Amino acid sequence: MLMSVIEGALSVPAYPELAGKRVLVTGLTSSCGVDIARAFAEHKGRLVLQFAEASEAMETVAEIVAPDALEAKVYGPIGGEADAAVQFAKTAMKAYGGLDVVINLVPLEMQGVNPIATLADVERAVAMQLTLPFLISKIAANRMSMVWNEGLILNVATLGRKVRGPAQAFAAVAKAGLTAMTRAQAEEWADRAVRFNAIAPETGVVAGGQGLSGEPDIAAMALYLASARGRTLSGHVFEAAWA
Repeated sequence: MLMSVIEGALSVPAYPELAGKRVLVTGLTSSCGVDIARAFAEHKGRLVLQFAEASEAMETVAEIVAPDALEAKVYGPIGGEADAAVQFAKTAMKAYGGLDVVINLVPLEMQGVNPIATLADVERAVAMQLTLPFLISKIAANRMSMVWNEGLILNVATLGRKVRGPAQAFAAVAKAGLTAMTRAQAEEWADRAVRFNAIAPETGVVAGGQGLSGEPDIAAMALYLASARGRTLSGHVFEAAWA
């Protein structure tokens, strides 16, 4: 059933109903999330783009995406503290008076974790990586439900390369955490017209695996889930390959 959904998403080129939608994309980098942002820009969305890195590349990406969007606002990195995430979420809400779609790009790489770290260290690192998407999603969903606005929150786990050994184990733990969080949120908000889904890369060796292949496919799925055709889907985790 899910494969037929994926095939349908990739075969439909445009969704007129997405014009004017207020879309937040968090965690953008020069190599990750550009196609997703561009896809919503080409549908004349009103974008809030938050970059995980401050660089000339960030400015270049913004210049590529912004001309096609109805409107676009760009923000740099957010501090790792919960208060910073909450403040940014409120800022993003105010940009256009609310949000219709939130896409959180969540890296699964080991960041600041010693390869021989203890399980407790790994769990703390995963919790830190999920703090931003969790808080932003919670605040956005609350606002959507308060104004009776149907909305989509999509958590997109990213993995820049094939990983092995400790890095693969860490990615698997982080993916499991993101999956559990997404499904719990989908259940929590199911009766309030706010949908939660996730797209996550394969973190193990899968023979003959099927799923989304590359960021263009991931962008197509994001459009589908945000469109009227995807409004019945919530609590799903779709497999993807970023490489």
